[in-house]
Amino acid sequence: MRNIWKWIGLAGAAGVVAGGVLVARDQRCREAYTPDEIRARLHQRLADPDAEAKGSVESEPAPKKSE
Repeated sequence: MRNIWKWIGLAGAAGVVAGGVLVARDQRCREAYTPDEIRARLHQRLADPDAEAKGSVESEPAPKKSE
């Protein structure tokens, strides 16, 4: 019975580590843009809201979220 709890604890620790890796990866994606770049992109979107629907504004796709 003691061996089972050891494996359960090890699996829990592995889950915590995997979650930390996902959080770190997501944070790196968010920090890839400077505040000025984000501001410029938001102003561009605000100036021409229909451009994205028409496909005339070339923008990078949003990073995919891992679940």
